[in-house]
Amino acid sequence: MIKIDFSAELKIENKRIVSRAISIVEYGNADSVELLTSIYSKTGNAYRIGITGPPGAGKSTLTNQLTKYYRGLGKSVAIIAVDPTSPFTGGALLGDRVRMSEIGSDSGVFIRSMATRGSLGGLSKKTIDAADVLDAAGFDIILFETVGVGQSELDIARTADTTLVVLVPESGDSIQAMKAGLMEIADLFIMNKSDRPGSDTAITSIQTILNFRPHDETSWLPYIIKSVASENIGIKEIIESIDKHKNYLEVGGLLQKKREHNSKIRIKEIVEAQIKAELWTSERESSLSESLESVVLGKLSPYTLAEDLINHYKNENGSELS
Repeated sequence: MIKIDFSAELKIENKRIVSRAISIVEYGNADSVELLTSIYSKTGNAYRIGITGPPGAGKSTLTNQLTKYYRGLGKSVAIIAVDPTSPFTGGALLGDRVRMSEIGSDSGVFIRSMATRGSLGGLSKKTIDAADVLDAAGFDIILFETVGVGQSELDIARTADTTLVVLVPESGDSIQAMKAGLMEIADLFIMNKSDRPGSDTAITSIQTILNFRPHDETSWLPYIIKSVASENIGIKEIIESIDKHKNYLEVGGLLQKKREHNSKIRIKEIVEAQIKAELWTSERESSLSESLESVVLGKLSPYTLAEDLINHYKNENGSELS
């Protein structure tokens, strides 16, 4: 098999190469690490936008309209859809699929659907790796459309530079319950389907929550933007607000700090995953299973057993973790 030099071949126009690279990082083996290492110096130029919110809020339609608007501005767009009900994964109505075909055939657009792989946060852990591939390929904008699972969908804030929380007027009754999770990650609130009854009431609820949020004259208070994505209403205002948030981050040096913070968390997760993979050998799994009866009967503390397993791991690896 001919080995591909991804650092040289990874370009927007080479969609097959881009797709293959993402497939490799999804698999997550040694080739994945080698690939990501070889392209990483080319990352950091794309602006990453997360689009999240409860099911039925119109995230996919909004993603479609934002993509078309950005293309009108001459920007290339990559979309990572992590949503089993998304048109990108084949779970939507025919009308949505037809709308997606408008952008799917655009040479400046790349669409990839990814499974959540059990991530409660709504994003596959490989999604960030895939975004690095798209970033290195030269895409200007990367859009993440994520699973609408409510409060647990918080890791989008650790992936995107700007996070859009999409709501609908019917969300009004549940906004108070959502404020401890989903509501706190928004850089912009999009009140989609705002032509429906209850739109103004829902916006008032959001504004009330924002007013109680600790802030000063230097803080960013999320904008609340009305839209009807299916009719292309409010899309320009959303793009302009994203640009304002980006400018706010850049002028204050916050974009760099945010990316550094997110990188720190990502590196810790990589380290933890590698140590976990090394720790749980078949021998230690067997040792754990043999000791479970003692734990259940109260003869052995789970903390003692855990410490024994860790000490065995340290001893096998010499002084590296001592």
